[in-house]
Amino acid sequence: MTSLPEANLKVHEVYLSVQGESTWAGLPCAFLRLTACDLRCTYCDTEYAFYDGKKRSLRDLFDEVMAFDCPLIEVTGGEPLLQRNVHPLMAAFCDAGKTVLIETSGAHDISPIDPRVHRIMDLKTPSSGECARNLFSNIEHLNQGDEVKFVLGSREDYEWTRARILEFKLSTRVGAVLLSPIFGKIEPRDIVGWMLEDKLPARFQLQMHKFIWEPRARGV
Repeated sequence: MTSLPEANLKVHEVYLSVQGESTWAGLPCAFLRLTACDLRCTYCDTEYAFYDGKKRSLRDLFDEVMAFDCPLIEVTGGEPLLQRNVHPLMAAFCDAGKTVLIETSGAHDISPIDPRVHRIMDLKTPSSGECARNLFSNIEHLNQGDEVKFVLGSREDYEWTRARILEFKLSTRVGAVLLSPIFGKIEPRDIVGWMLEDKLPARFQLQMHKFIWEPRARGV
């Protein structure tokens, strides 16, 4: 049996769905959504995870997620790195042979994360209202197993994103650079057109789950 410390995490929900974003999009995935976030992005679609939640032991969470018998696990939030006890739990999932993803903002140090975990790091664009919180020193810790996501709501966001991709040579540093539209705010075809015009070394994506279910649906 995997050894875990006697520790807790504050959790909002645990569920089985399909991965809606990243290069793992479309694959069955077990999700562990932790409570709390210290950012307030203008386009956030998980405000419900800012508060409440329930304290649960790492052992209980490990057992529940493993019971899904799913090869892919994502830890998300909120902001999962606000709770330090997430680290031994992610390591335990890796020890159990799972592919583990963490979705985190670019505002928190990613260096303590187990190197077996795939980091999907969201660099905040100007329209998020949280652009100043980006911790660009995180970029030196990224590798080919990781992905960087930009959420765009305007041409300004696109130009800011293009500049960061080129400045930090992200297309060669990480496995994928992802551009997502803010759902309902910008036409996806506009972003695609700009990418094609610039020959931008990035991947366009839509939030698949918002087309399968109602866009604000929880637990999917």
